[in-house]
Amino acid sequence: MANPLQALRDRMAEYHIDAYLIPTADFHGSEYVGDHFACRRYVSGFTGSAGTLLVFPHWAGLWTDGRYFLQAEAQLQGSGIRLMKMGQPGVPTIEGFLRSSLQPGQTLGFDGRCVDARTGRRYHQLTKQLGAKMNHERDLVGEIWPDRPPLSAQPAWLLEEAYAGLSREEKLRQVRGDLAAQGAEVLLLTTLEDIGWLLNLRGGDIACTPVVLAYLALTQEGCLLFAQGAAFSPEVLAALEADGVSLRPYEGIYDYARRLAQGQTVMLDTRRVSTTLLTSIPTGVTLRDRPNPTELRRAIKNPAEQANLRQAHLADGIALTRFMYWVKTQAGAPGLTELSAADQLEAFRRADPHYRQPSFDPILAAGDHSAVIHYSPTPASDRPIPAQGFLLADTGGHYDTGTTDCTRTYALGELTHQQKVCYTAVLQGNLALADAVFPAGCPGSVLDYAARQPLWARGLDFNHGTGHGVGYLLSVHEGPQSIRWRAAGGRETPLAPGMVTSNEPGVYFDGGYGIRLENLLLCVEKVFPTGDFLGFETLTLTPFDVDAILPEQLSPREKALLNAYHAQVYQAIAPHLPPQEAAWLETATRPL
Repeated sequence: MANPLQALRDRMAEYHIDAYLIPTADFHGSEYVGDHFACRRYVSGFTGSAGTLLVFPHWAGLWTDGRYFLQAEAQLQGSGIRLMKMGQPGVPTIEGFLRSSLQPGQTLGFDGRCVDARTGRRYHQLTKQLGAKMNHERDLVGEIWPDRPPLSAQPAWLLEEAYAGLSREEKLRQVRGDLAAQGAEVLLLTTLEDIGWLLNLRGGDIACTPVVLAYLALTQEGCLLFAQGAAFSPEVLAALEADGVSLRPYEGIYDYARRLAQGQTVMLDTRRVSTTLLTSIPTGVTLRDRPNPTELRRAIKNPAEQANLRQAHLADGIALTRFMYWVKTQAGAPGLTELSAADQLEAFRRADPHYRQPSFDPILAAGDHSAVIHYSPTPASDRPIPAQGFLLADTGGHYDTGTTDCTRTYALGELTHQQKVCYTAVLQGNLALADAVFPAGCPGSVLDYAARQPLWARGLDFNHGTGHGVGYLLSVHEGPQSIRWRAAGGRETPLAPGMVTSNEPGVYFDGGYGIRLENLLLCVEKVFPTGDFLGFETLTLTPFDVDAILPEQLSPREKALLNAYHAQVYQAIAPHLPPQEAAWLETATRPL
């Protein structure tokens, strides 16, 4: 990996750039990036889905979060790149490191198309304070990458109204109303999930996220979609045009921005639009920096989407339960590995006619691999699954009827007492969060305690959020809501009826094992004589592993919650299983 790093440093010297920043990002702020945008991976060799590389002439560091510490340590060995463990004592933020390292007169560089405008402003202010300069106009990695993959242009397709719940025409009308309410004439959208939701448009330009690379400009008079024409069939184009959506070249968004008229008012979200796009807008244009109105609308699933999601989770529950039976009976068999188990689970999902694709790369982790929070097996790391210890399976699917995400940790043999203590504590946190009742307006940070308290009581914790929002046949990780006690800066979005959020406490012991238990929760109204409160409906339908539970550790209330959930799972899933598997499920969901 020294060659790309040295080539980058040579190009930095050529342009008099003293520090170059490479985030994990595309032009749209997507969580996962296509091969064309894998610049950080190309230079560093680190393959995780989150991280930022900062390169100086004689020093380089990679910042990533707790999900990837073990993976990054292994992949950065010998690269000359130092791992900077985000959030750990003594580890500065990237901006803090730049403040202490960038000298007056030096230049910080990055590709402004891949850095959001709000972050770009902070870098601009930082360099100005330091007497340094900023250059966001150079894609240096693109200049040194000889065989860079092209931009993806997979076929675009339209989500039927029966699945979307609202027509494209109605969604455009609603968002135009939001635009008028803000006193703006133009809405600029660059987030692919927002564009996909608004137009009922889907595609295949990002792995595990069925979206189309595109920008969008909406006015009261029209809607311009900046995308690659090769991705659109005549039928899709005709349907879009019938609702007033006109296709323009993908790169044309910058010319459009430069031609915005002085005196116009443009609504955009500087957390989402890129530095390059924002700086393309003339200074005489008035900006309304607001969250995209589509963000909250797509987070709150409409009644049709909610009904569809229940069907998606039924189908997913059948696949997951069949997999649980299969892996617990096949553990230790010749040829059973993490990858072959992932293939079998995918086959179970593909039995449903509405299934489309995984919602993220499957995490099938045996033994100490389960301690790596986001481990995903590869041919190089694949290992047999023995009839002992834990197997952690974190997987999900995209269906026409919605998106799923579920984690189960299976006992494949005898467990130690401590393993059962930890499994039961994680389960207690999952049950407590699912049982929470709270007033409207409550943010996820308030609820996080419910999931962590059983672990905190034992001096344990987990280094990731407890819950993330989930899209509808879009991204499996969506905001604006979340459940985490370390809430991101700024005002939190309260949970609201119709939002789908994950519930995934866990515990991990490096070099030992990991446990995570995840269900998806639908926020619902709870009506009391004293007023309206909110709570959750659990969508996921597959058993927890009673072989890993210490019943004496559960309170009567916890036993009642677990037994009720397992009764629901059995009633829903058993009629769809072969007789032998249905009989096993009756035992697997037996009351404790």
